[in-house]
Amino acid sequence: MHIYSNNTQILLDSIFNQYHIPEYIHPDPLEFLGKYKKSEDMEIVALIASSFAIGRVQSILQTVEIILKVLKSPKNDLLSMDRKDLELAFAGFKYRFYTDRSLVAFLMGIKSVIREFGSLHSCFLTGVNQTSGDSLGSLSFFVSKLTVDISRGQRVLPDPDKGSACKRLNLFLRWMIRKDDIDPGIWTDIPQDILIIPLDTHMMQISQILGFTNRKSADMKTAIEITNALKVYDPVDPVRFDFSLTRLGIHPDLNYDELFKNFPGK
Repeated sequence: MHIYSNNTQILLDSIFNQYHIPEYIHPDPLEFLGKYKKSEDMEIVALIASSFAIGRVQSILQTVEIILKVLKSPKNDLLSMDRKDLELAFAGFKYRFYTDRSLVAFLMGIKSVIREFGSLHSCFLTGVNQTSGDSLGSLSFFVSKLTVDISRGQRVLPDPDKGSACKRLNLFLRWMIRKDDIDPGIWTDIPQDILIIPLDTHMMQISQILGFTNRKSADMKTAIEITNALKVYDPVDPVRFDFSLTRLGIHPDLNYDELFKNFPGK
Protein backbone atom coordinates (compact mmCIF):
# COMPACT_ATOMS: atom_id res chain seq x y z
CA MET A 1 0.00 0.00 0.00
CA HIS A 2 1.31 3.43 -0.97
CA ILE A 3 1.85 5.82 1.93
CA TYR A 4 0.78 9.44 1.53
CA SER A 5 3.56 11.94 0.83
CA ASN A 6 2.92 15.67 1.00
CA ASN A 7 5.77 16.30 -1.45
CA THR A 8 4.16 13.93 -3.95
CA GLN A 9 0.78 15.62 -3.47
CA ILE A 10 2.33 19.01 -4.19
CA LEU A 11 4.11 17.66 -7.27
CA LEU A 12 0.99 15.94 -8.66
CA ASP A 13 -1.13 19.04 -8.17
CA SER A 14 1.56 21.25 -9.71
CA ILE A 15 1.87 19.08 -12.83
CA PHE A 16 -1.91 18.83 -13.08
CA ASN A 17 -2.35 22.61 -12.89
CA GLN A 18 0.36 23.24 -15.49
CA TYR A 19 -0.45 20.61 -18.09
CA HIS A 20 -4.08 19.55 -17.66
CA ILE A 21 -5.19 22.18 -20.16
CA PRO A 22 -6.59 21.95 -23.72
CA GLU A 23 -3.42 23.43 -25.23
CA TYR A 24 -1.67 20.11 -24.58
CA ILE A 25 -4.27 17.84 -26.20
CA HIS A 26 -2.73 17.91 -29.67
CA PRO A 27 -1.39 15.55 -30.85
CA ASP A 28 -3.76 13.03 -29.24
CA PRO A 29 -6.64 10.87 -30.57
CA LEU A 30 -8.81 12.55 -27.93
CA GLU A 31 -9.11 15.51 -30.30
CA PHE A 32 -11.47 13.55 -32.60
CA LEU A 33 -14.22 13.63 -29.99
CA GLY A 34 -14.63 17.39 -30.21
CA LYS A 35 -15.87 17.07 -33.80
CA TYR A 36 -19.14 15.38 -32.74
CA LYS A 37 -22.11 16.84 -30.89
CA LYS A 38 -24.28 13.76 -30.35
CA SER A 39 -23.26 11.51 -27.47
CA GLU A 40 -24.35 8.44 -29.50
CA ASP A 41 -21.71 9.32 -32.11
CA MET A 42 -19.06 10.58 -29.68
CA GLU A 43 -18.91 7.32 -27.71
CA ILE A 44 -18.44 5.29 -30.92
CA VAL A 45 -15.71 7.64 -32.13
CA ALA A 46 -14.06 7.47 -28.70
CA LEU A 47 -13.98 3.67 -28.73
CA ILE A 48 -12.55 3.62 -32.26
CA ALA A 49 -9.94 6.32 -31.52
CA SER A 50 -8.81 4.76 -28.24
CA SER A 51 -8.75 1.20 -29.59
CA PHE A 52 -6.24 2.13 -32.29
CA ALA A 53 -4.14 4.30 -29.94
CA ILE A 54 -1.03 2.21 -30.29
CA GLY A 55 2.23 3.19 -31.96
CA ARG A 56 3.28 6.61 -33.27
CA VAL A 57 0.70 9.30 -32.62
CA GLN A 58 0.69 10.58 -36.21
CA SER A 59 0.03 7.06 -37.48
CA ILE A 60 -2.78 6.70 -34.95
CA LEU A 61 -4.42 9.93 -36.10
CA GLN A 62 -4.15 8.92 -39.78
CA THR A 63 -5.67 5.49 -39.07
CA VAL A 64 -8.62 6.90 -37.16
CA GLU A 65 -9.22 9.42 -39.94
CA ILE A 66 -9.41 6.58 -42.48
CA ILE A 67 -12.10 4.83 -40.44
CA LEU A 68 -14.13 7.97 -39.77
CA LYS A 69 -14.12 8.97 -43.45
CA VAL A 70 -16.33 5.91 -43.99
CA LEU A 71 -18.39 6.36 -40.81
CA LYS A 72 -19.24 10.04 -41.30
CA SER A 73 -22.35 9.71 -39.13
CA PRO A 74 -20.99 6.95 -36.89
CA LYS A 75 -24.11 5.45 -35.32
CA ASN A 76 -26.38 5.78 -38.34
CA ASP A 77 -23.75 4.58 -40.81
CA LEU A 78 -22.73 1.65 -38.63
CA LEU A 79 -26.31 0.49 -38.15
CA SER A 80 -27.12 0.85 -41.85
CA MET A 81 -24.09 -1.15 -43.05
CA ASP A 82 -23.99 -4.95 -42.95
CA ARG A 83 -20.83 -7.04 -42.75
CA LYS A 84 -20.38 -7.12 -46.54
CA ASP A 85 -20.67 -3.33 -46.73
CA LEU A 86 -17.97 -2.94 -44.08
CA GLU A 87 -15.73 -5.53 -45.73
CA LEU A 88 -15.97 -3.64 -49.03
CA ALA A 89 -15.44 -0.23 -47.43
CA PHE A 90 -12.35 -1.33 -45.49
CA ALA A 91 -10.84 -3.82 -47.95
CA GLY A 92 -7.06 -3.72 -47.62
CA PHE A 93 -7.07 -1.86 -44.30
CA LYS A 94 -3.99 -2.54 -42.21
CA TYR A 95 -2.54 -0.89 -39.14
CA ARG A 96 0.28 -2.61 -37.29
CA PHE A 97 -1.09 -6.12 -36.55
CA TYR A 98 -4.72 -5.20 -37.31
CA THR A 99 -6.23 -6.07 -40.68
CA ASP A 100 -9.50 -5.38 -42.47
CA ARG A 101 -10.88 -8.58 -40.94
CA SER A 102 -10.13 -7.49 -37.38
CA LEU A 103 -11.47 -3.97 -38.02
CA VAL A 104 -14.74 -5.29 -39.46
CA ALA A 105 -15.12 -7.75 -36.56
CA PHE A 106 -14.50 -4.88 -34.12
CA LEU A 107 -17.11 -2.66 -35.78
CA MET A 108 -19.61 -5.50 -35.92
CA GLY A 109 -19.09 -5.95 -32.17
CA ILE A 110 -19.95 -2.29 -31.59
CA LYS A 111 -23.00 -2.64 -33.82
CA SER A 112 -24.15 -5.74 -31.90
CA VAL A 113 -23.89 -3.91 -28.56
CA ILE A 114 -25.85 -0.91 -29.85
CA ARG A 115 -28.59 -3.18 -31.16
CA GLU A 116 -28.81 -5.06 -27.85
CA PHE A 117 -28.41 -2.16 -25.38
CA GLY A 118 -29.12 0.97 -27.43
CA SER A 119 -25.70 2.48 -26.73
CA LEU A 120 -22.22 1.68 -25.48
CA HIS A 121 -23.08 3.64 -22.36
CA SER A 122 -26.09 1.46 -21.55
CA CYS A 123 -24.00 -1.66 -22.01
CA PHE A 124 -21.25 -0.49 -19.65
CA LEU A 125 -23.77 0.76 -17.10
CA THR A 126 -25.46 -2.65 -17.13
CA GLY A 127 -22.09 -4.18 -16.25
CA VAL A 128 -21.58 -1.66 -13.45
CA ASN A 129 -24.97 -2.51 -11.97
CA GLN A 130 -24.52 -6.27 -12.33
CA THR A 131 -21.11 -6.20 -10.61
CA SER A 132 -22.08 -3.67 -7.92
CA GLY A 133 -19.59 -1.15 -9.29
CA ASP A 134 -16.59 -3.47 -9.41
CA SER A 135 -14.08 -1.83 -11.77
CA LEU A 136 -12.60 -4.95 -13.31
CA GLY A 137 -15.92 -6.79 -13.39
CA SER A 138 -17.61 -3.91 -15.21
CA LEU A 139 -14.81 -3.78 -17.77
CA SER A 140 -14.95 -7.56 -18.30
CA PHE A 141 -18.70 -7.44 -18.89
CA PHE A 142 -18.29 -4.63 -21.43
CA VAL A 143 -15.55 -6.43 -23.37
CA SER A 144 -17.46 -9.72 -23.35
CA LYS A 145 -20.41 -8.04 -25.06
CA LEU A 146 -18.20 -6.31 -27.64
CA THR A 147 -16.35 -9.52 -28.53
CA VAL A 148 -19.04 -12.19 -28.19
CA ASP A 149 -18.79 -13.32 -31.84
CA ILE A 150 -15.13 -12.46 -32.47
CA SER A 151 -12.48 -15.15 -32.90
CA ARG A 152 -9.11 -14.80 -31.16
CA GLY A 153 -7.23 -13.87 -34.34
CA GLN A 154 -9.61 -11.01 -35.10
CA ARG A 155 -9.60 -9.26 -31.72
CA VAL A 156 -8.81 -5.57 -31.47
CA LEU A 157 -9.86 -5.32 -27.81
CA PRO A 158 -7.76 -7.01 -25.09
CA ASP A 159 -9.20 -9.46 -22.57
CA PRO A 160 -9.19 -8.06 -19.01
CA ASP A 161 -9.86 -11.54 -17.61
CA LYS A 162 -6.44 -12.65 -18.88
CA GLY A 163 -4.52 -9.97 -17.04
CA SER A 164 -4.10 -7.34 -19.74
CA ALA A 165 -3.77 -3.78 -18.44
CA CYS A 166 -6.35 -2.78 -21.08
CA LYS A 167 -4.72 0.63 -21.50
CA ARG A 168 -6.79 1.60 -24.53
CA LEU A 169 -10.10 0.56 -22.97
CA ASN A 170 -9.30 2.39 -19.74
CA LEU A 171 -8.37 5.43 -21.82
CA PHE A 172 -11.78 5.23 -23.51
CA LEU A 173 -13.50 5.02 -20.13
CA ARG A 174 -11.53 8.01 -18.84
CA TRP A 175 -12.77 10.05 -21.78
CA MET A 176 -16.37 8.91 -21.25
CA ILE A 177 -16.63 9.20 -17.45
CA ARG A 178 -14.40 12.13 -16.45
CA LYS A 179 -15.71 15.60 -17.27
CA ASP A 180 -13.61 18.75 -17.39
CA ASP A 181 -11.73 20.85 -19.96
CA ILE A 182 -9.90 17.74 -21.19
CA ASP A 183 -12.29 14.78 -20.90
CA PRO A 184 -15.84 15.22 -22.31
CA GLY A 185 -17.42 12.96 -19.66
CA ILE A 186 -20.71 12.24 -21.41
CA TRP A 187 -21.48 9.23 -19.16
CA THR A 188 -22.56 11.33 -16.21
CA ASP A 189 -24.16 8.55 -14.12
CA ILE A 190 -21.00 6.51 -13.56
CA PRO A 191 -18.64 7.50 -10.68
CA GLN A 192 -15.09 8.52 -11.51
CA ASP A 193 -13.60 6.32 -8.79
CA ILE A 194 -14.49 3.24 -10.87
CA LEU A 195 -11.79 4.17 -13.37
CA ILE A 196 -8.49 2.31 -13.70
CA ILE A 197 -5.38 4.14 -14.89
CA PRO A 198 -4.63 3.67 -18.63
CA LEU A 199 -1.25 2.00 -18.14
CA ASP A 200 1.25 2.53 -20.96
CA THR A 201 5.05 2.73 -20.98
CA HIS A 202 4.93 6.42 -20.01
CA MET A 203 2.68 5.92 -16.99
CA MET A 204 4.65 2.82 -16.00
CA GLN A 205 7.93 4.72 -15.92
CA ILE A 206 6.40 7.72 -14.15
CA SER A 207 4.78 5.49 -11.52
CA GLN A 208 8.08 3.76 -10.80
CA ILE A 209 9.77 7.16 -10.38
CA LEU A 210 7.02 8.31 -8.00
CA GLY A 211 7.08 5.06 -6.02
CA PHE A 212 3.55 3.99 -6.94
CA THR A 213 4.74 0.51 -7.95
CA ASN A 214 7.82 -1.67 -7.89
CA ARG A 215 6.35 -4.18 -10.32
CA LYS A 216 8.04 -4.75 -13.69
CA SER A 217 5.07 -6.07 -15.65
CA ALA A 218 2.65 -3.53 -17.13
CA ASP A 219 -0.42 -5.68 -16.52
CA MET A 220 -3.83 -5.20 -14.92
CA LYS A 221 -2.48 -5.97 -11.45
CA THR A 222 0.03 -3.13 -11.83
CA ALA A 223 -2.60 -0.77 -13.28
CA ILE A 224 -4.83 -1.37 -10.25
CA GLU A 225 -1.88 -0.92 -7.86
CA ILE A 226 -1.03 2.45 -9.45
CA THR A 227 -4.69 3.49 -9.40
CA ASN A 228 -4.90 2.66 -5.69
CA ALA A 229 -1.75 4.74 -5.09
CA LEU A 230 -3.36 7.69 -6.89
CA LYS A 231 -6.49 7.26 -4.76
CA VAL A 232 -4.33 8.24 -1.79
CA TYR A 233 -4.05 11.69 -3.41
CA ASP A 234 -7.56 11.88 -4.88
CA PRO A 235 -9.98 9.17 -3.71
CA VAL A 236 -12.88 10.55 -5.78
CA ASP A 237 -11.09 11.13 -9.10
CA PRO A 238 -7.73 9.32 -9.05
CA VAL A 239 -7.35 9.10 -12.83
CA ARG A 240 -7.47 12.89 -13.22
CA PHE A 241 -3.66 12.89 -13.03
CA ASP A 242 -3.30 10.64 -16.10
CA PHE A 243 -3.41 13.27 -18.84
CA SER A 244 -1.00 15.74 -17.21
CA LEU A 245 1.52 13.11 -16.11
CA THR A 246 1.67 11.35 -19.46
CA ARG A 247 2.15 14.68 -21.28
CA LEU A 248 5.68 14.60 -19.85
CA GLY A 249 6.46 11.56 -22.01
CA ILE A 250 4.13 12.15 -24.95
CA HIS A 251 4.10 15.86 -25.75
CA PRO A 252 7.08 16.96 -27.91
CA ASP A 253 7.68 20.07 -25.79
CA LEU A 254 7.83 18.26 -22.41
CA ASN A 255 10.03 15.69 -20.64
CA TYR A 256 10.57 13.94 -17.30
CA ASP A 257 12.95 16.59 -15.91
CA GLU A 258 10.37 17.86 -13.43
CA LEU A 259 9.96 14.38 -11.94
CA PHE A 260 13.69 13.66 -11.71
CA LYS A 261 14.26 17.08 -10.14
CA ASN A 262 11.86 16.21 -7.33
CA PHE A 263 12.85 12.51 -7.09
CA PRO A 264 16.60 12.57 -7.83
CA GLY A 265 17.24 9.10 -6.47
CA LYS A 266 14.92 7.38 -8.91
